[in-house]
Amino acid sequence: MAKQGLLLVVSGPSGCGKGTVCSRLIQNPAFLFSVSATTRQPRPGEIPDVSYHYITKERFLELVEQDGFLEYNRYATGDMYGTLKEETERKLASGCNLILEIDVNGARQIRARFPEAVLIMIAPPSMDELERRLRKRGTETEESIAKRLRRAGEELKEAPGYDYLVVNESGEEGLQKTADAIFAIVSAECCKPRRKQELLSALNITK
Repeated sequence: MAKQGLLLVVSGPSGCGKGTVCSRLIQNPAFLFSVSATTRQPRPGEIPDVSYHYITKERFLELVEQDGFLEYNRYATGDMYGTLKEETERKLASGCNLILEIDVNGARQIRARFPEAVLIMIAPPSMDELERRLRKRGTETEESIAKRLRRAGEELKEAPGYDYLVVNESGEEGLQKTADAIFAIVSAECCKPRRKQELLSALNITK
């Protein structure tokens, strides 16, 4: 039987580079990216069941009633997003480590519903650097940048509730260091005695 994979919850402010970090992680075949369900319509270039699982609001609410989500949120637009419980359990049972990129609200839900999850907060090296990255996009208004920076401050206040805080430095070298730090976290987590119950049983040292 394949060993159970780890559920890695990755959060961080917009502009911290968490999406790029997750993309680097899944280049390793031992990692998969969780595909969320959403009620919104596909955007140009998005692929059903790869970018998102696109479902109706009626079906989404049915799944809520059936306890079909590990976490879910409704946003100001009225669109809903959620992590499918059955799909998560199936992928973890395959032995792969599953990366779930969600906000701090979703992370709190995961902590309550799935205590074995490993919560990782990705942080920028400074708020000045975060602002520089947001401006570099060239798509943000001054109002939008100010709003994102305020939101970033609120999100980073949640860091003490996470298991790990990893600073994503700038450039390719910084990105690789961040990815390597998360690989090291996974290695350490896999060595914790509570994740080695079969070995402990074989050694006849379980309580």
